[in-house]
Amino acid sequence: MRMFNVQGIEIAATPHTVFEFVREPANLPRWAHAFVTAGDGRARIETPAGAVDVGLRVTADAETGVVDWRLAFPDGTIGLAQSRVTETTRGTSIYSFVLHAPPVELEQIEGALEAQRALLRSELATLKSLMER
Repeated sequence: MRMFNVQGIEIAATPHTVFEFVREPANLPRWAHAFVTAGDGRARIETPAGAVDVGLRVTADAETGVVDWRLAFPDGTIGLAQSRVTETTRGTSIYSFVLHAPPVELEQIEGALEAQRALLRSELATLKSLMER
């Protein structure tokens, strides 16, 4: 059973532009559909079971283009996501994203990860659209 999914998208914008947008928690609701609000170490996300408030830690390094998120759920479980913005020789960026299986019961992981994988594809398309305006 796969416990992660990796996706990427090419964006016609500079790595700096994409990185600065992605690293800002307040921008998450603009492209990451589960986020209702985000900022100041907290986020409100919409889950299949309803809205939940979580702790949100963002780690970002401009030199490497890495932007990682750690979500602390009220029940003590942790959700992780890692991403990176890289430059191309064409003057564009590639944004890659590692999606981990959500913190759900083991028997639900495969279905939950598959649903999140499809959602991530849509979110990356939204991010591309926002960055290429």
